This record gives sequence, structure tokens and C-alpha cells, in this order.
Amino acid sequence: MMNDITYRVNLPLHVSEMIELYRHCSLGARRPTEEPERMQKMLDNANLVITAWSQDKLVGIARCLTDFTYTTYLADLAVHDDFQKQGIGQQLIKEVQNNTEKHCRIVLLAAPAAVDYYPHIGFTAHSSAWTLLKDE
Repeated sequence: MMNDITYRVNLPLHVSEMIELYRHCSLGARRPTEEPERMQKMLDNANLVITAWSQDKLVGIARCLTDFTYTTYLADLAVHDDFQKQGIGQQLIKEVQNNTEKHCRIVLLAAPAAVDYYPHIGFTAHSSAWTLLKDE
């Protein structure tokens, strides 16, 4: 089935497609899928979005913020539940690398369910990552 997947770079995407994908993977529980305007802003403000398609169905996304030369923050890596374990997530990451310069590093925060996935595909854990949530 992997041969049927097409990857696209910065293809205009309707937010409803993104929300539908997120609702069918573990990432949906940690994203504001009930707030379409906020999801739209997340999409609009990402400057590198790689999508994976099975015909006309969005089945994967790598939503990034990057300077294309030093660091890419992989904000979201999502693959539809029905399409997991086919190498789509790995290919999305390769497509991110293909669209940034040679030594540009990818940084991400792993979802609890994906903590074991990233070392398996070559990521190294970093002990000094920090987050801060802006007060309302």
C-alpha cells in the first residue's frame, strides 16, 4: 500500500482535512480539534507542511516551523490510524529533510505514545528540553 501514497510539499490544505486526520490518530487528543480557527492558524503559520495522500484522502502530515538551514521544529507528525506501520511517518520525515539544507536538524516533542518510535528511526533524546505555556 506504501506505493499508493503521494507526498506533497506546501499543498494548500483545508483545515477540515487536517482536523479529520488528527481525529484518527493519537495526536488528536493533544490538539485543539474542536477549535477550527485555532487549527487554521496552526496550519497557516507553519512554513513547511509535508502531506501524505492516498488518492484524495489526507493520511499523513508533517507540520513544521523552520529556518531551512539550522533547525526545523517538527510541531506535528501524524499518520491516520488505518495507514500506520507502512513507513509513512518515516517518509514524511525524509521529505522534511529533503526540503531543508543538509545539516538542518529536526527537533520535536514526542507524544507519550510515540516515545519509543523516534529512537527507532534515528532520533536522539535530549535531556534539556523545556516548555512554557502562556497564561490566559
